[in-house]
Amino acid sequence: MTSDNDRRRGLFARLRGRPAARSRGRRRLGAAVRLLAALMLAGGAYTAFAPSVQAQDTQMSGAATDGKALFNESCVSCHGRNAQGVEGRGPSLVGVGSASVEFQVGTGRMPMVRQEAQAPRKPPVFSDDEIRQLGQYIQELGGGPEVPAGEDLHKGGNLAAGGELFRINCSQCHAFGGGGGALSSGKYAPSLKPATDRQIYAAMLSGPQNMPVFGDNQITPEQKADIIAYIQENLNHNQDPGGFNLGRYGPSTEGLAIFLVGIVALVFTTLWIAGKS
Repeated sequence: MTSDNDRRRGLFARLRGRPAARSRGRRRLGAAVRLLAALMLAGGAYTAFAPSVQAQDTQMSGAATDGKALFNESCVSCHGRNAQGVEGRGPSLVGVGSASVEFQVGTGRMPMVRQEAQAPRKPPVFSDDEIRQLGQYIQELGGGPEVPAGEDLHKGGNLAAGGELFRINCSQCHAFGGGGGALSSGKYAPSLKPATDRQIYAAMLSGPQNMPVFGDNQITPEQKADIIAYIQENLNHNQDPGGFNLGRYGPSTEGLAIFLVGIVALVFTTLWIAGKS
């Protein structure tokens, strides 16, 4: 039989264990409450400071809203919803800026008729206002480089400095006369003759096709104006005082002309002299 002392010890042990169990339960409950409060605080902060897609749409300007409608009609099939790109069809446009839109759409390269090695220049599909609206939508969607305002972007440009910059940075692909030239994999550098000031500036900022990007850190806005001035005033309006320009393709056409004209003339002259002797 259990003695009175054993019963007393068992009772005291049970009484000592109950406060410890209640203390552990309170600590667990307090930790759960603190974790829930931290999660609610983090969620509230995210909701307050992270704008939703709907909020971004309502904050767009009128031009960007019109540009979004045009984008959804003509561009979404290749560049995807919200211009995030579609694999195998078109790249993401987030961050390319309005400069890329102005060049690609303003020169008719976009929309593309079919997938090719390079998008050729064509008559533009959209009007100037529609191009501006599309550019504004892409600009407000993800930011990026913008072309300065105005049509005459080479006013006050230094022709001599522009010529030196052109020969260092551009002539390898576009040739010394700006007539363009062939590149690898079926691509080519186009002629600069039909390009406007804004298109040349946009191309330098966006780097279309194989062309590298010449941001303001590589070529300053003043140097860009010099290059455009050299292209527009010297290359595109030069009357070729030296004679026939042979397409301005450089030494290839000049060498071919020398061979066909000069060597053939020398051969016939030699034959004529031999016949007379």
